[in-house]
Amino acid sequence: MSNLTKLDFGALDILGKNYLTWALDAQIHLSAEGHSDTIKEENKSSDQQKAKTMIFLRRHHHEDLKNEYLTVTDPHVLWKNLNDTYDHQKTVILLKTRYEWMYLRLQDFKSVSDYNSAIFRITSKLLLCEEKVTDEDMLGNTFSTFHASNVLLQQQYRENGFIKYSDLISCLLMAEQNNELLMKNHEARPAGTTPFPEVNVARHDHYRKNRGRGRAYARGRNYAHGLGFDRGRNGNHKNTYFHPKWKNVEKSEKEAQSSKTNENICYRYGGKGHWSRTCRTPKQLVDL
Repeated sequence: MSNLTKLDFGALDILGKNYLTWALDAQIHLSAEGHSDTIKEENKSSDQQKAKTMIFLRRHHHEDLKNEYLTVTDPHVLWKNLNDTYDHQKTVILLKTRYEWMYLRLQDFKSVSDYNSAIFRITSKLLLCEEKVTDEDMLGNTFSTFHASNVLLQQQYRENGFIKYSDLISCLLMAEQNNELLMKNHEARPAGTTPFPEVNVARHDHYRKNRGRGRAYARGRNYAHGLGFDRGRNGNHKNTYFHPKWKNVEKSEKEAQSSKTNENICYRYGGKGHWSRTCRTPKQLVDL
């Protein structure tokens, strides 16, 4: 039963909105099964072939549509009745598709691929309604609907002398991909900026890798010293925690004061304010 309910394509709608695509799919599947002659007029198909065609067609009908043609047993008669009932859809679709083709513009789409998809969808519908669109028509529509800022670019493409629409759209798609790549490279590193030096990156990675190892080493060997505690002369712990920068500043200030004091003492008699080699005190006064 599961195989009977499985559809090869969408069922025919009760209003016949999908009649054109449904009829095309049905003809293709009947030709693949070798039963395409059963829907033709004055065919010589066997009763078994006709029965298989009727099962196939009814299986792809809407439930309400099956009841409307409940008494029809000939596939050719069923096919003709459906065509008479829903053939007006071709006119409706044709008018709508012509309108879409008339106002189709390349500048209204964000990308060339979106425009290409839309133009093939429209031309396929026109072809389904037996109205053919040539490559010349597609090329003319594309060239005439470029954005106003791309006038020079449009002229360059015209001068290339494209004959097939597929050749033109290939060039446009390639140019679009190249532009996207250029924009990505520009956003990754704008003009005027320099890349991060690889040497600094390596040093930064080395620092991050060994930072945890250094902390473990400090905790293992000099944990108390690292916290700023030191052992005094009497064996007592005293807090000697100072910021390294501040500690060096205090040390340098003390050294400067001591050096200043030393250089201002005269070693001949202990006077201050000059050096011993520049001392002019008489010898008898120095002896006293």
